[in-house]
Amino acid sequence: MTLETSEREFTARFAPHAASGVLYPQREGSPLLEFAAGGRVLYLFDRSGPYATRPGPAQVVVHGVLDPEATRVLAAAEDSAETLQVVGVSAVEGRGRVLAAERGVLVVQARLPLVLATLGAPLTAHPGDLLAFRTQPPLHGFLVGPA
Repeated sequence: MTLETSEREFTARFAPHAASGVLYPQREGSPLLEFAAGGRVLYLFDRSGPYATRPGPAQVVVHGVLDPEATRVLAAAEDSAETLQVVGVSAVEGRGRVLAAERGVLVVQARLPLVLATLGAPLTAHPGDLLAFRTQPPLHGFLVGPA
């Protein structure tokens, strides 16, 4: 399954679901973005290209691949509070509401909007569903622009 034809196409497609936060300065040549959003600091693999990002307020599409063994739709009666924890250097786990679902991709609001790929996993989720999830590292960051 192909999720993107280019980083520009992916960024434009999911720009409405970009997270607002703050980018911190990165070391010369580092492929990681340090992005604070939703009360968390995330380390994202920079998909916007070298020198495209500047420190300060930013809009970033945060993209991850779901771990199918740790992802499931929750029953309506379960606690619906949004949660998000950083796992390792560049993965997250949490619980959030599905905002959008399209072939192979779920947009989940879990303290911040996340664009999560299912990569063919047999997961049926619809907008409004509550999802418990974990991503596989690394998370990717696509810069939309300044906040």
